[in-house]
Amino acid sequence: MKQKGKEKTREQKQAEAKKSELEELREQIEGLQKEKDELFAKLQRVSADYANFQKRAPKQVADTINYEKERIIKTLLPALDNFEHTLQNADSAEDVDVLVKGIQIIYDQMLDIFKSHGVEQIKALGETFDPAVHEAMTQRAEPNQAENIVLEEFQKGYKLNGRVIRPSKVIVNKLSSVEQEKEAEPQEPTVDEYETTDTE
Repeated sequence: MKQKGKEKTREQKQAEAKKSELEELREQIEGLQKEKDELFAKLQRVSADYANFQKRAPKQVADTINYEKERIIKTLLPALDNFEHTLQNADSAEDVDVLVKGIQIIYDQMLDIFKSHGVEQIKALGETFDPAVHEAMTQRAEPNQAENIVLEEFQKGYKLNGRVIRPSKVIVNKLSSVEQEKEAEPQEPTVDEYETTDTE
């Protein structure tokens, strides 16, 4: 009888242990289920936010582009107005110099507008040829100028915030190898220069 009582208590203990283990597992399952539901809800919110962003982003980009276009055009309008005034007064201008001066003022105004937008002219004339900012249209040999110097500028180049948007189109000084050697060698006096004429 005692053994049966011991066996029952052992079985009861095992049953209680299994019951508490089962209870713990249920709690874990419920916790994981709750965590899964929270993550799924977050995922749905993020997905909805992303879908809204995809709808909003193109409109925001288009609005920004339109705003920048409008800003640039507004800065160019005063120069256009000055062109109009100059052209209206061209018939009555008695002196060509006055007309040229008006055009020069507008040109300078345009350069100032470009500078305000981060646009700058590339220096070319008299500079050493740089393929990163210059485009050689042709070559010419001028012995009195250094090798690879820009002799002439066909079209001005421009940079926007330091990045080349149009290279300068130029003529580059390219001396032949014989002319380069002559420039490099020191000129020695010839025999004729040492000869003196006989005086009577």
